[in-house]
Amino acid sequence: MATTVKNINVKMTKLNADVLTPITVFLRLEGDKKFLLESSLKHNEQGRYSFIGVNPIKEITAEGAIAKVISAEGKVLLEDAGLPLKTLQDVLPKVEANLPFPFYGGAVGYVGYDAIRQYADIGTALEDEIGMPDIHFLVYEDVIVFDHLAQSIYILAINLEGNRSEEQLASRVMEIESQIFQGKVDETLTACEIEFQPQLEKEEFMARIKKAKDYVVSGEVEQVVLSQRMSGKVKADPFHFYRVLRNSNPSPYMFFVDFGNYVVLGASPESFIKSKGQKMSTNPIAGTRRRGRTEEEDKALAVELLSDEKELSEHRMLIDLSREDMGKICDPETIRVVKEMKIEYYRHVMHIVSELEGTLGEGKTGIDALIACLPAGTVSGSPKVRAMQIINELEDVKRGVYSGALGYVNANGDVDFALAIRSLVIKDGRAYLQAGAGIVHDSKAELEYKETINKANGLLKARRM
Repeated sequence: MATTVKNINVKMTKLNADVLTPITVFLRLEGDKKFLLESSLKHNEQGRYSFIGVNPIKEITAEGAIAKVISAEGKVLLEDAGLPLKTLQDVLPKVEANLPFPFYGGAVGYVGYDAIRQYADIGTALEDEIGMPDIHFLVYEDVIVFDHLAQSIYILAINLEGNRSEEQLASRVMEIESQIFQGKVDETLTACEIEFQPQLEKEEFMARIKKAKDYVVSGEVEQVVLSQRMSGKVKADPFHFYRVLRNSNPSPYMFFVDFGNYVVLGASPESFIKSKGQKMSTNPIAGTRRRGRTEEEDKALAVELLSDEKELSEHRMLIDLSREDMGKICDPETIRVVKEMKIEYYRHVMHIVSELEGTLGEGKTGIDALIACLPAGTVSGSPKVRAMQIINELEDVKRGVYSGALGYVNANGDVDFALAIRSLVIKDGRAYLQAGAGIVHDSKAELEYKETINKANGLLKARRM
């Protein structure tokens, strides 16, 4: 069990960031399975840092109950049957580098929606249309950190597993520095056409919305979040699409992770789980309107949203769900709502957002918090298990990364995961996106259908730019 925290060796160099951007550095960096985590909120503490990594030393994947640890060379180092997220927790060495950054090495990846099948009986697994693991993490020892407030860049090489010498660490830092200053790349943005086609015809999806509503009206559930998938052929470089997306739909959580045979990218508005030491937080989002065409219309839509009892009721339910989930791993008396039903604005939509905080119980970790809260009520419904059983009945394929969580587990055990919505999977020349709507007692099928389109709109617009 990787529970002992120990200090590790690290080599670091600091650079001025006035002529470099995360995009430039990512493009110039040489190697495989690169990732970029960044935020549109670069001028405040929440979005202060961007992270880039390359050449993971190993991978952790899981399909169903079987977890595998795979070396950089592709050798299976460990195969374990049980609870895959516990395998992730046990395999990662827990170390401390005494650095101010929230991430300086560790695991980057996702926990897909279908991973919950190992913790709850929600029905037989659906067809795996895309063909991707339920859980996939890449473990990095070399990381580039942008500190946007300080206008600085830090190149880090850490000795995560104790097998790198001081000389090797120093050499790696120098090698990365050389690449990001001397590499040459074409940074031109060109058209990025993808013609997305919905998996279901509008009438069929609306019929399923009505079936979900029948379950609500009968009293079996309070809400079911039903989603639809769209897909299309793509010829452009996946990172090119990410660059277009970040320009067209800037968001608090923007991510690009190359897993080798597929890529996950996105621009999520929602922090799912964050932990630092024994403190954790979660941010339920529910309630959506499009952005107004004018400032006056924008304000009117915000007032309308905060006056919509359906939206408010749904949001209160999600606050209660979050409190219930946190109660599984936090000291109950420490759980509190620190931000309640505030409007947050994004490029294409506005949402009602809240935030809850709590203190993890003795022996509990950020990964325990992730397990306890999966999946977010925002993307499942209430009560969760019955809602997920209905989702399993009304949807045709596994959700994959959509409505799971994507982020990092830092080397010291801290975590930061975004809700994997407004996300795109690109594999074998095809792009997949998914969006959902919360079905409640007074839902109207046409409006719920439009909500899925509004939520997908950032990605749909990006594909035309």
